[in-house]
Amino acid sequence: MKIGFDNEKYLQTQSRHIQERIRNFGGKLYLEFGGKLFDDYHASRVLPGFQPDSKIRMLMQMKEDAEIILAIHAGDIEKNKVRGDLGITYEMDVLRLIDAFHSCGLFVGGVVLTRFADQPSAVAYQKKLEALGIKVYRHYPISGYPANIPLIVSEEGFGKNEYIETERPLVVVTAPGPGSGKMAVCLSQLFHEHQRGIKAGYAKFETFPIWNLPLRHPVNVAYEAATADLNDVNMIDPFHLEAYGVTTVNYNRDVEVFPVLKAMFEQIYGESPYQSPTDMGVNMAGNCIVDDAATSHAACMEIIRRYYQALCDRRKGTISVSEDCILKLELLMKQVGISAADRPVIAAANQRAEETGEPAAAIELADGTIVTGRTTDLLGPSSAMLLNALKVLSGIDDAVNLIAPSVLEPIQHLKVDHLGNHNPRLHTDEVLLALSICAAQDENAERAMSKLDQLKGCEVHSSVLLSSVDENIFKKLGVNLTCEPKYETEKLFHK
Repeated sequence: MKIGFDNEKYLQTQSRHIQERIRNFGGKLYLEFGGKLFDDYHASRVLPGFQPDSKIRMLMQMKEDAEIILAIHAGDIEKNKVRGDLGITYEMDVLRLIDAFHSCGLFVGGVVLTRFADQPSAVAYQKKLEALGIKVYRHYPISGYPANIPLIVSEEGFGKNEYIETERPLVVVTAPGPGSGKMAVCLSQLFHEHQRGIKAGYAKFETFPIWNLPLRHPVNVAYEAATADLNDVNMIDPFHLEAYGVTTVNYNRDVEVFPVLKAMFEQIYGESPYQSPTDMGVNMAGNCIVDDAATSHAACMEIIRRYYQALCDRRKGTISVSEDCILKLELLMKQVGISAADRPVIAAANQRAEETGEPAAAIELADGTIVTGRTTDLLGPSSAMLLNALKVLSGIDDAVNLIAPSVLEPIQHLKVDHLGNHNPRLHTDEVLLALSICAAQDENAERAMSKLDQLKGCEVHSSVLLSSVDENIFKKLGVNLTCEPKYETEKLFHK
């Protein structure tokens, strides 16, 4: 993947800009942190060169001045809301995030239960956190929020919330997912700080959309594709255009809520420090793009992947995907002038499947070489493709068997005769284990194993939906996977 983003410049300019914002507000800033602090793979895919841990590395540069507050909606605890990407509940993710912050040397000041209304599960969760030595605060529902500003900015509104005792100049407010109430936590704290005579400010950190890229730039369109199920829409910030005569990009929810936010600032401070949603942001990612063509291409590939992911989710039925969502993704592809034909591995895998009459897979290596894999008696198409790709990268002849029969046969015997599998073909995880065993004595297998890192960032397509095992292996290898939205068989039940 061609590099299009200067990650080191980003780390330096982003932390410097946040520190400037802290100084502008007299030494204390509440920073609403949207998106993923850890493992931001969307950003790394559409901004090639952006490292998935860049945001947390940026915060670590300021860890002496920063503390973390986590917000979780009490109703999400009651409903056992689950993170789709991790498969764990929001309440468990809060614990995971706290551990992750601690491992980075970042101070966690506490957890806020937002819209707390004595939900039994939330009460039990608070006791659990406090037993672990974690400070917990309660913030309550406010009637008419966010429109009833006189009530919100009063002792009966924000004033009823518990004041979060913070110690450091930069207070990062984050959450396990959207709708957790991060903004309300920040604004509530501004109210309480003002009541105590403490000068503090608010800013928002969102990587996407990138405010100083064009509205229809593929990177910004890729953000719309990523949030198609939420129906987020990028738009020109009308407040920024009116105030400064400069065109910038924001998204509909921030634009819609800005008049309310501005009124809240005026109620608290007497005047608003911001004239537009763009003013509130501190994102410097757009200034660190060094190759626009590379980022545009990467973003276009991401839009196609999001389209296929939505098709597959709808076919699996595990995630509700509406027809409107699919149509929106198709429209986004048309807006940037792309189609499935622009992702070469799609045609390669499907053509191989048509030729053989069996499922097939294809991978595009870093130099543009397309390698395919077909279904055999011993290997599934993904496994065959994986071995074929490693042979190409290692310069090993296609006729060479990387896995010795003495290793392969016992695995198949175990699967069929002892574990009850009807299919003796090896999954990708089994192939890699067998290859690693062979690598101890076989030079070719060792050479092939040494090339696994070169698969990272490669594009893969399967002519059928894959098992969760194969999906997880490709995810760990760092390849970008898409599948045709169909199963290998016409059965109603699929593992």
